[in-house]
Order: sequence, then structure tokens, then C-alpha cells
Amino acid sequence: MINTIIVDDERLAREGLKNMLKEFPEIQIVAEASNVDEALEMIDKLKPQLLFLDINMPEKTGFDLLEELIETPVVIFTTAYNEFAIKAFEINAIDYLLKPIGNDRLREAVQKAKKQIEEIKVQSQRAELQPDERVFIRDGDRCWFIKLEEIRMIESAGNYAKIHFDRYQPLIHRTLNSLDERLSHQLFFRANRQQIINLNYIEKIEPFFNSGFLMFLKDGTKVEVSRRQAVKFKELMSL
Repeated sequence: MINTIIVDDERLAREGLKNMLKEFPEIQIVAEASNVDEALEMIDKLKPQLLFLDINMPEKTGFDLLEELIETPVVIFTTAYNEFAIKAFEINAIDYLLKPIGNDRLREAVQKAKKQIEEIKVQSQRAELQPDERVFIRDGDRCWFIKLEEIRMIESAGNYAKIHFDRYQPLIHRTLNSLDERLSHQLFFRANRQQIINLNYIEKIEPFFNSGFLMFLKDGTKVEVSRRQAVKFKELMSL
């Protein structure tokens, strides 16, 4: 079963989508939300695999919701406006459905989501990498075989990840979420949606905007830690 949450400020739109999704017995709707704050609470509690997400909602948009999440479910946007499509795919939404949603387009979107969820499941079942293990990295014609602990930072680049070590920054075809599943959390920390950092490369930490942190790495890189992740960091690292 694929645990799913529908987020839309219009009750009739939620009901209509729920009825259409009855065609897919593997889709289990575990909750629905009418605004971003409700959705955040439900996502934290229920950890859905799939999100049907409206964009235009009162006070905060669907994009605002995703900015506050670190571990993002597979996202299918549902909206009456087509001008947001480019931005939606830039943040790795699996599909973008225009209202009124057609049955064929919904089937296509659900198939895409199922495929990606299965890939995520397979990746998450691989063993956690230990700090002293060596990893193989290839970017085009260049290859490296380095210890995991030599990586100082990993950055999201769409469906790719940029690996920072020594003076190199190769790209690999992995999402940040999939890498976060395999990395040792004794060594690596998910600072925000875009960056994972090696804890051994932190030089200093300063308070930052909205109760977050600003971390300074030994190579001079500044990394913003979101408020939600700052709370997690304190819980993990404090005496």
C-alpha cells in the first residue's frame, strides 16, 4: 500500500480526487489537509510516501510547504494554473496535473509515482555505509575511489547530487534523500533540503534567522540549518 495525503484548500477538489483514486487499490489515503500547517503536522506524524499537493492555498502555497520539509514524499501537484509547471519540476515533482484532472493523466501520474516509490524502497534496503568504507564515484570519464569520511558535503542538484571532496565536485545520479538513507548519521547531518554535511568538517556554529543555525565549514563554506533541523541537531548533539 502507498500511504497518501491530499492537500487542497477546496473540500470539493479533495472529494473529487479521492473518488478518482478509488480506481487504484494500492493508494491508501491516510489523511487530507486544507492548508500548509495542517499538512506539515500530518506529514510529520504519518510519514506518507505520496503527496497530492495543491499550489495556490491561503497564506502559504504548496511550494512553501515543500520548503519546510526535509524528507519529502513523492509529490504530484494538482492545480488550476499552468504557470507553475517549470518551478514544480525544478523541485522534482513527479508530475503536474491541471484541474479538472482527467482520468488518463491521473493514471499516468500514479504509475510514475509507483515506479519512483519502488526505486526509493530498493535504495533504502541497501546497507548503511560506514565512515571508513570506500565508495566509488564516477562522473563522465572521471572516477574516484575514496573513503566516505573524506566527503565534506553533498548538495542536491535536481535528480543528481554534487559530492564535495578534496578539490573535486563530481555529480552522481542520486537524490539527496536516497543518499541520506545510506549515510552514517554518526558522521553526516542533513542541514536542509539542499545539503548534507560531514560533522567533522564543522568549524563553528552561530545562531541564525528564525531560530536556525549558520554553520561554517573548514573550507569556508557557509551552510544554513533550517529551524526544524536545528532542533534535530540539538537533540542529537547536545549533552
